[in-house]
Amino acid sequence: MDLNLDAPHSMGTTIIGVTYNGGVVLGADSRTSTGVYVANRASDKITKLTDNIYVCRSGSAADSQIVSDYVRYYLDQHTIQLGRPATVKVAANLIRLISYNNKNMLQTGLIVGGWDKYEGGKIYGVPLGGTIIEQPFAIGGSGSSYLYGFFDQAWKEGMTKEEAEQLVVKAVSLAIARDGASGGVVRTVIINSEGVTRNYYPGDTLPIWHEELEPQNSLLDILNTQSPEPMNVQ
Repeated sequence: MDLNLDAPHSMGTTIIGVTYNGGVVLGADSRTSTGVYVANRASDKITKLTDNIYVCRSGSAADSQIVSDYVRYYLDQHTIQLGRPATVKVAANLIRLISYNNKNMLQTGLIVGGWDKYEGGKIYGVPLGGTIIEQPFAIGGSGSSYLYGFFDQAWKEGMTKEEAEQLVVKAVSLAIARDGASGGVVRTVIINSEGVTRNYYPGDTLPIWHEELEPQNSLLDILNTQSPEPMNVQ
């Protein structure tokens, strides 16, 4: 088999940010892939920028991590100079500035979410190229193409925290079912005036959708259930 190691690798994921009445919920799957190879099945794609602001990362893991590191450093300096925490808008605009100024070199799309005392819960999408879009909900990554119609139907204004998190978990599990580059577990981060709550949903607890196989511990489990009974030879 002829493998071209210099060919671009497909980098897939599913990331989601949703506002609700009082804060935001961020969610992501945990599969990091390099082409058809799963490099990490339990990665954390929701990265802390400040105590009240997080970012969901998609695209190149290296690119999204270095952008997050730069922004975290600048926000720390910003907080020290002003003597108060940075707002979600400031964090999102920093990401937009770095992404736009390096748009020919970066392959990453990001969703910034957080809560501040000035504007409450906010979600900003920063896709490839460095555009910034404030949205009530944002979806990104390869799994997002399976979710636009679902969100048009399921999202509603003024949701409770529980409704918003349930929507995010359901959406990521739907993307995992259809998108081969998304998988693993579902991680969520809830941010509001009370602080930050992280939740974790293992893959075997997620709902099983149409034509999906139930999770198995081993390929042998599948083979053993389908093997015929041995013949009795007298």
